[in-house]
Amino acid sequence: MTLRIGSIDSLQLTAKHKVATPANWKQGGDVIITGAVTDEEAKKTYPGGWKSPNPYLRIVPRPK
Repeated sequence: MTLRIGSIDSLQLTAKHKVATPANWKQGGDVIITGAVTDEEAKKTYPGGWKSPNPYLRIVPRPK
């Protein structure tokens, strides 16, 4: 199995920041805060807030 650079970046982001990447994610693109993170935890981690097109979906810029 061959992993692309973007796939490796996605896995590292998921492990380190508790975020998920969309299927069509490209390096530097927005990510999704996982459901394992409460809104209170998310407010501390992402004080600038997030976009929420649906109640269960929280989108933020890629963490550094």
